[in-house]
Amino acid sequence: MHEKCNSVIALQSSPMSLNALYVDFNSYFASVEQLLQPELRGKPIAVLPVVAETTCCIAASNEAKVFGVKTGTRVSNARKMCPDIVLIEARPATYIEYHHKLVAVVESCTHVERTLSIDEMVCKLTGSQRDKKNALALASRIKQRITEEIGPEIRCSIGIAPNTYLAKVASDMKKPDGCVVIEMKDIPHKLFDLKLRDLIGIGRKMEERLKGRGIRTVQDLYALDRHQLRIVWGSIDGERMYEKLRGIEVDRERHARSSLGHSHVLPPDLRTIEAARSVSHRLLQKACLRLRAQELYAGRIHLRIKFIDRPDWHTEGRFSPTDNTLQLTKALEALFKRLPKHKSLKPYAVGITFSDLTDPAASIQDLFEQPTSTKRSKLDAALDQLNMRYGKNTVYFGGAHNAVNYAPMRIAFNHIPDPDIEGDQPNEGAS
Repeated sequence: MHEKCNSVIALQSSPMSLNALYVDFNSYFASVEQLLQPELRGKPIAVLPVVAETTCCIAASNEAKVFGVKTGTRVSNARKMCPDIVLIEARPATYIEYHHKLVAVVESCTHVERTLSIDEMVCKLTGSQRDKKNALALASRIKQRITEEIGPEIRCSIGIAPNTYLAKVASDMKKPDGCVVIEMKDIPHKLFDLKLRDLIGIGRKMEERLKGRGIRTVQDLYALDRHQLRIVWGSIDGERMYEKLRGIEVDRERHARSSLGHSHVLPPDLRTIEAARSVSHRLLQKACLRLRAQELYAGRIHLRIKFIDRPDWHTEGRFSPTDNTLQLTKALEALFKRLPKHKSLKPYAVGITFSDLTDPAASIQDLFEQPTSTKRSKLDAALDQLNMRYGKNTVYFGGAHNAVNYAPMRIAFNHIPDPDIEGDQPNEGAS
């Protein structure tokens, strides 16, 4: 504890206490669409996973945000907020392509320490870059190079601070196209105008918990000591927040992947139980490919179906750890047998998730499965190789036949897909 206190004193006394530069691209998916489609520039647009009234916006242009449209806004509500809004179906492969181009542009100015999502990256400041004047010049250079090499439609907000956490907070303080610096001398007073929800790591439930304890402002939060924050959070994460708010760079938590899966909003012509079943098989086969690519076994599968005008339905099953598509297909079919039989059911979204993920070398296999496991592994390997070489869906299990052209690649907030593994290419494959 004394060492951490000394480190804070040392940072406060240093004239160059800036260590992190955070780049956050504004309305990224929508901005890429405006870059590639000139007719969309200056117009309010929303990017959707699939064009349907019952789905939600996954991105909104800055022009749409003026009307209150944002990520998570239902399409029907977006139309009411902004009658002139233009709806665009997402193109994940294109966004990934431009993500790599943007990383290369930032890398040409300074080293990108890591990407945190498809539209966020952090750079570590070193040497003279840690001086405020030089850090601001670097931020200006990054913005200029993006404009010159990619296009003015792609804008970013940049935050500069003593640690990655506060740099991220700073990047959110002025959008779009802003640049905010938080120096050690600015802490904590520059944070006091923020709301609790403006701090990363404080969502709706945590905000309710904090307010239940009389903590209503960032100033109230900052007044708590390390031990009190640990009690409020109920874990060491409270102590980590204590350090983050004081500009200390907390070691990255290295969590093992706990789950893996895919979901898909069904277009209107696929809103039947049989179509949902086919799409779920498509999702499962994509997830199996990812399991094997990441050298993981799954021991549990979870199936969720969302219905129009009815509550969501979900169920799960456990089994001996495996990455075998045929075994996992049987597990999925067993789950579908539990689905209530109602003719009026109209599904509009389906998702499957694998969990209880383990390293194959550490997995305990079912003895009764051993005689066929080698043959199944060879079959999966052959299918993967054919699909990687000749295009996705060259060969697939028949359960996905009616949905082979649906459930395309998606981008999660913290996962940038590899198009070679998860991408979709048109082809004339057969089961």
